[in-house]
Amino acid sequence: MESQRGLLFVALLVVSYLLFNQWQMDNAPIQTPVEAAETSSVPTSSSSESGEFIPAATGEQASVPQTETKGGVITITSDVLELKVNTQGGDIVAANLLAFETEQGSGIPMPILTTQGFTFVAQSGLIGSQGPDANPAGRPIYSTAAQSYSLVDGSDNLVVELSFTENDITYVKSFTLVKGNYDVAVDYKIINNSSVAASVQLYGQLKQSTNVDEDSSMMMPTYRGAAYSTSETRYEKYDFGDIEDANLKESTKAGWVAMLQHYFVTAWVPSNETNNQLYTRYLDNNGQAVIGFKEPLMNIAPGSSAMTSSTFYVGPKDQDKLEKISEGLDLTVDYGFLWMISQPLFWLLIFIQDIVVNWGLAIICITIVVKTLMYPLTKTQYTSMAKMRKIQPKMAALKERFGDDRQKMSQAMMELYKKEKVNPAGGCLPLLLQMPIFLALYWVFMESVELRHAEFGLWITDLSSKDPYFILPILMGASMLLMQKLQPAMSQDPMQQKMMQWMPVFFTFFFLWFPSGLVLYWFISNVITIVQMLIIFRGIDKAEEKAKLAKK
Repeated sequence: MESQRGLLFVALLVVSYLLFNQWQMDNAPIQTPVEAAETSSVPTSSSSESGEFIPAATGEQASVPQTETKGGVITITSDVLELKVNTQGGDIVAANLLAFETEQGSGIPMPILTTQGFTFVAQSGLIGSQGPDANPAGRPIYSTAAQSYSLVDGSDNLVVELSFTENDITYVKSFTLVKGNYDVAVDYKIINNSSVAASVQLYGQLKQSTNVDEDSSMMMPTYRGAAYSTSETRYEKYDFGDIEDANLKESTKAGWVAMLQHYFVTAWVPSNETNNQLYTRYLDNNGQAVIGFKEPLMNIAPGSSAMTSSTFYVGPKDQDKLEKISEGLDLTVDYGFLWMISQPLFWLLIFIQDIVVNWGLAIICITIVVKTLMYPLTKTQYTSMAKMRKIQPKMAALKERFGDDRQKMSQAMMELYKKEKVNPAGGCLPLLLQMPIFLALYWVFMESVELRHAEFGLWITDLSSKDPYFILPILMGASMLLMQKLQPAMSQDPMQQKMMQWMPVFFTFFFLWFPSGLVLYWFISNVITIVQMLIIFRGIDKAEEKAKLAKK
């Protein structure tokens, strides 16, 4: 196969892959959820006109719709997180990431949870016979000592307690924020001063509007939706369409539930020692999707107390931190089916960046490393091209000799390849072997929050977004054009020659919307390839000159 055809095939692969990826995100088939192993009833809801959703306790029927009540909002601030908690139910109704800006240079912290414009909140509570969140009169309104809490300088953690007492049972809900961390410990202490045993069950859920616009395109497809993990399935997406079509019902040891968006993740992680139930629910009346968990029922004897807890995470997709919080949570950094290539490339990129302290320079360095390691393939590719170019006159003679007799033409070409020791696939195969690395790097640049708003220099202020002046795509196209000039066309097909001439234009247009970090990689890769081509062709010419002199 000729190299030009190989390049056309590779381009088609890239376009097909991205089109398929976007189609899969928009039209993914619905996965039928596995039924819960327990014989408990399906989580049902108590819904008011506002669309509130409270799961039913295990083995119990749904409670009566609750009366609407209102609480206040308190603010809890650490060095990296600002949370707003509604005292009604103790739900987190807003979360801002102080170390991340909404837009580069705006100075506005990145909002993740919000009720402004659309709904995205993190809810948790206690259901069951004595669970205050299952009360038909309304969810509990907790009391607090202050309206705002901040991490004090010199302190490593901040603990905020909310309390509520009903029927001689006191419920203390506490949030613990640790300096520099995005995970929050959400604990419940139940103090039973009544004369009967108290039965409660912890739940946590994420509720989000499904009509949120995500900055996604064919060139930069991103996912916004739910995901979960079980003991059998470490990571599984469950998008809004899945939730609308079928309620998830999973029973698992440990596990977690999450809502994902580009670069960021919000998750509830229950105890890893209990058998938890994972569920979803779609609220038709206001277009909201819910994904949550329930821990097992717990009984607190009269005159005693007990505690139950879970972890809430809202922050960047930091693989190191996520892996420590729960098994499989780091997989929310989704590299797709090429993860086995993307992972080592990511760690190599991090290692290099720690040395050069510039993400653009790190991309250039990793390009040099990759191209150096792949030099044997490149040499094979261009050596094969040189040999194919050399036998073009003989192939043209065969075509004139055999005309339209394809069978004889094929046999004659095979004999020619064998005699000249030419592998017709030698120019195409190395290109195909390089494509997985390109696609793996594409997902590294797409999924790595470390590259968000990362500056390179001059006009490139954000390697995760497109070049604002399209200079890099143009340079990349020019480098492709130069490669074509250095590589004389071997095909005699006029149509194929025209397509190859338009290939740099096509790729330039194609790369206009790619992240500038990826375009930088491709441009530097082309520059290195041009240097390698000159070295390889010069070496071939010298070898031929020596062979001629030896014959003389």
